[in-house]
Amino acid sequence: MILQTKTLYLSAGHSASDPGAVGNGHTEADTVLAFRDAVADELEGKVVFDRDGQKGQNLPLRKAAQQASSRDVAVEFHCNAATTGVDTLSHPEDFPLGQAISDTLGIPSRGAKPEGSGKHSRLAFVSSGGGIIVELFFISNPNDVAAYYRHKLAVARTLITGTRSFPNNHHHHLSNEPILNKYG
Repeated sequence: MILQTKTLYLSAGHSASDPGAVGNGHTEADTVLAFRDAVADELEGKVVFDRDGQKGQNLPLRKAAQQASSRDVAVEFHCNAATTGVDTLSHPEDFPLGQAISDTLGIPSRGAKPEGSGKHSRLAFVSSGGGIIVELFFISNPNDVAAYYRHKLAVARTLITGTRSFPNNHHHHLSNEPILNKYG
């Protein structure tokens, strides 16, 4: 058994007071909250982690970013609106994560971008919180939505196995070691 040496934080973007993007009968807040809980369910009993609220609830984004800043690894989930694909906002060394999710969903990867290129940069989740923001898919695109719901659990597992070891606090260098081996 490998001892867990890093702290992990999972965050669902948006909340009831700020539902985020809306499309195809879904709100971003409800979608990413359910996804965060699916990832948490996959990790339960294998890894010690925190999340921004209990199952079925989340904290306001600013509070989540503040809590994330005290963890070694923090991942926040969002959905985009307008076109198609998966994006990540992160440090350059985290960029392969979006491609792994894109491959699982069978939708385009729009690439990884630095935090300043996204609308969530005002929250400093990446720069101050040391996190990765994952824009899972475009909620406005019916094909993206269908792919997400068809492969939701596979995406959760991809995130777990695609998020690699993180040797330095707030410097998340991806390696070939799955997160469950590092944290489990």
